[in-house]
Amino acid sequence: MYRAKRAASLKAKRRVGKYELGRTIGEGTFAKVRIAKNLDNGDHVAVKILDKAKVHKNRLAEQIRREICTMKLIQHPNVVRLYEVMGSKTRIYIVLEFVMGGELHDIIATSGRLKEEEARRYFQQLINAVDYCHSRGVYHRDLKLENLLLDVAGNLKISDFGLSALSDQVKNDGLLHTTCGTPNYVSPEVIDDKGYDGALADLWSCGVILFVLLAGCLPFEDDNIASLYKKISEAQFTCPSWFSAGAKRLINRILDPNPSTEHHVTEEMEGQPASMNAFELISMNKGLNLDNFFESDKKYKRETRFTSQCPPKEIIDRIEEAAKPLGFDIQKKNYKMLMENPKAGRKGNLNVETEVFQVAPSLHVVELKKAKGDTLEFQNFYKTLSTELKDVVWACDDEIQDRSSSP
Repeated sequence: MYRAKRAASLKAKRRVGKYELGRTIGEGTFAKVRIAKNLDNGDHVAVKILDKAKVHKNRLAEQIRREICTMKLIQHPNVVRLYEVMGSKTRIYIVLEFVMGGELHDIIATSGRLKEEEARRYFQQLINAVDYCHSRGVYHRDLKLENLLLDVAGNLKISDFGLSALSDQVKNDGLLHTTCGTPNYVSPEVIDDKGYDGALADLWSCGVILFVLLAGCLPFEDDNIASLYKKISEAQFTCPSWFSAGAKRLINRILDPNPSTEHHVTEEMEGQPASMNAFELISMNKGLNLDNFFESDKKYKRETRFTSQCPPKEIIDRIEEAAKPLGFDIQKKNYKMLMENPKAGRKGNLNVETEVFQVAPSLHVVELKKAKGDTLEFQNFYKTLSTELKDVVWACDDEIQDRSSSP
């Protein structure tokens, strides 16, 4: 009789709502994670179990609330999904998607660096998810390899939003002011502790992650924390010789210690357009269109691009022919062009920088970027210009994004 009651009691303890708790798969100072089975449909989930007494004793209630609120906002295929939250007198139960493929960190630790093609796929999934979070006012603030999980299909999943910040936590100066994150992955402005842009801080961490995927080691390492921070603040790192030119350019573009620097990949080459490979194409994809990280007004973009199968000289000449009747003065050097409107607009003179990049011998990407002036005026100018270039344009900006993200 006693044994039967005890067995029933133990079984009841292993069940929370419609979930039957199984073995522990992770444990930290304040939380334990157990695999569980949804008794309604048989699906497996991960249940994060927190001790309320420890939470209150260590003043973590606000952080837990933030994690829950954050994850409720996010529904993306590359972010671990929160299903529901339950509570008892002594415990908080956070029911999460169970990701069975393990940590990306374990693959690097076991196998070393990844092939560029594989790293590129993970990086694109990471950037797409981060951009999605930022579009909803959510910044992760602790992106690192250990927080990147893989599902059974090998797709990346971002986990652990415990340090995330919502946009309503941004102060009057437009910056976040809580220093957090893992030392090797944090950006210089986080180290400076003078307030930082959460989106730029996340982007820096993404750059560190890309480096680790390709190199098998961190770009910034030192046993002394002060020396480590100095290396980060001065961007003291070297890309290994096996990095492709495109990967090097993209990493140097992201790991720039000056957050206000204009990030733009260029390559000075006499007599031919700068080359562009898959990493630059990803950087122009929706996922890493840096306008998403720098622009506060996302209604209008300050740069756009199209592809063309015309020869590069013909592209430049045709743009010049179309821009001059619109009142623009032209300055050209190789396959770069600056178009300046001497007539002042809403925000001064509109200046547009243009560059032709070679992707393949018969395929070029043409990037037009507002250097000065009003963004809406830039968009109107581009619409008029592109109408005159119909026989030059092969695919517009949105089509480039679709094609560059397709296998």
